[in-house]
Amino acid sequence: MEKELKINSYDVRSDASIKEKLWVVIPVVLLVGLLGTLVYNHYAEFTWNGFVGGFNQEFLIFFLIGIFAQLVDGTLGMGYGATSTSFLLAYGVPPVMSSTAVHVSEMFTTGASALSHHRFGNINKKLVKHLLIPGVLGSITGAYLLSDVINGDIIKPFIAVYMIVLAVIIIRKALAKTIVKKKTKKLGVLATFGGFMDAVGGGGWGPIVTSTLLGRGRNPRYTIGSVNAAEFAISFASGITFMLFGGIHGWQVIIGLILGGVIAAPIGAYLVNKIKRKPMMVAVGILIILLSLKTLSKLL
Repeated sequence: MEKELKINSYDVRSDASIKEKLWVVIPVVLLVGLLGTLVYNHYAEFTWNGFVGGFNQEFLIFFLIGIFAQLVDGTLGMGYGATSTSFLLAYGVPPVMSSTAVHVSEMFTTGASALSHHRFGNINKKLVKHLLIPGVLGSITGAYLLSDVINGDIIKPFIAVYMIVLAVIIIRKALAKTIVKKKTKKLGVLATFGGFMDAVGGGGWGPIVTSTLLGRGRNPRYTIGSVNAAEFAISFASGITFMLFGGIHGWQVIIGLILGGVIAAPIGAYLVNKIKRKPMMVAVGILIILLSLKTLSKLL
């Protein structure tokens, strides 16, 4: 009897260990597969001179945007898309290219972020599972519409306004008083809407989903870690959709964002419990508003 109990206990631990490893193995396999596919399909577009020439001042700007956006997202659980898209639009990058670059880069940065949050024990797996499928469906729908249906030039001012709305949400959440914990209902609807708006607007998953969950009094550490982990799947789905329907353009932007984001991801995951979130949320919100107003001023 005692032997059977030991064997059963070992089997349970073994199953748990396998499931735990899958949280690391799946993102790594997907990212390696994606990288291999991108290299295989697009290697002809690159030349050594073009590659070397791409590492210029513009690349440095995109690289720094990637670092800053990922630090914001990793520590606040929101803001990568809003921050990077606002910077890119203000810099003159077209909406479709901007959204594609953000989502393709997010495939890698959110993967790195998810692994980092997993490493630091910041993930509530049950919450991730609730957000995953609805968020993916919403993001695929949004990415398809932006790639194949909606004219990017027409919606550029609307995206800028949307970014201002997201910034206001971020600031409002930062200034909110102590929140009483409430049960979060309709997680699927929230995730679908967040995924859709994230794909169409180039950002919004964090400000919509994270801010709502935090507004309901959920634990910041596990909410941020879980929403970031789910965002990997959302970004992967929308990024693949952008590739299929719109192709990939702006490699300099994409690579800059990826490198900056991957470098910053573990730092953000580490800092999630170390920094004062409210002042940073207000600062990020104000920055996004200023960048979006700059974009609007160019269009008016």
